[in-house]
Amino acid sequence: MNQSEPPDNRNINALLAVMAQLRNPQGGCPWDLEQNFKTIAPYTIEEAYEVADAIGRGDMAALKEELGDLLFQAVFHAQMAQERGLFDFGDVVAAITDKMVRRHPHIFADADLRSADEQTDAWEHQKAEERSAKGYDSLLDDVPVGHAGLTRAVKLQKRAARVGFDWTDAGDVLNKIVEETRELTEAIDNADPDAIEDEFGDLLFVLANLSRHLKVDPEAALRRSNEKFIRRFQFIEREVARSERNMDAVSLDEMEALWNQAKATE
Repeated sequence: MNQSEPPDNRNINALLAVMAQLRNPQGGCPWDLEQNFKTIAPYTIEEAYEVADAIGRGDMAALKEELGDLLFQAVFHAQMAQERGLFDFGDVVAAITDKMVRRHPHIFADADLRSADEQTDAWEHQKAEERSAKGYDSLLDDVPVGHAGLTRAVKLQKRAARVGFDWTDAGDVLNKIVEETRELTEAIDNADPDAIEDEFGDLLFVLANLSRHLKVDPEAALRRSNEKFIRRFQFIEREVARSERNMDAVSLDEMEALWNQAKATE
């Protein structure tokens, strides 16, 4: 970065220069220099969730900031790759640009796709060709392991559904939930920790499948329930504080009554 004049901070090159300096062995940041792909990956996932959170809250100022944080993660990974002679940020941009052009032949070529469904089918066909070119043997090979568990479950189920391995409707899934709940109950009755974890995982997996059939994003639904829980529990805390008591001095029955009161006001 030229120190004689201020950088154009709206230009991606300014951010690339900042990242390069942070990773510079001469005068760089000790923390940034210690990082690698594996140590940075959790931050990348966290920033993606914070983007989704800002969107969920409708906070556009926060969205601008969180998108910047997420962009910085891409720049960080690209800088580390460049240092190892693997690729650089320009290669990342080129790869996604080429992919978007390739997957939209109705826009950038002469394909005639008249509906969103036809476009989706063409997109999936192109992705299948890309997976084949990469040497993947299974339809499920490239579903990322780094996804949140519920999200990955939905993606695995969607892949299997493409070849007909799927329940026909939500009613069938509901029946499976009853079955999995019964098996979890049996594992609990038997006090078998391994079986409990296994059956609980099966139940979550089927619930993820139900979300797919209902066209509900399970992560978004869970985030919504988390926020609901926070609102109602904080109502309890406020009411207890108004009575000049501590939470541990309030009975469960009273907290339940306050919970219902909070629920009634929503």
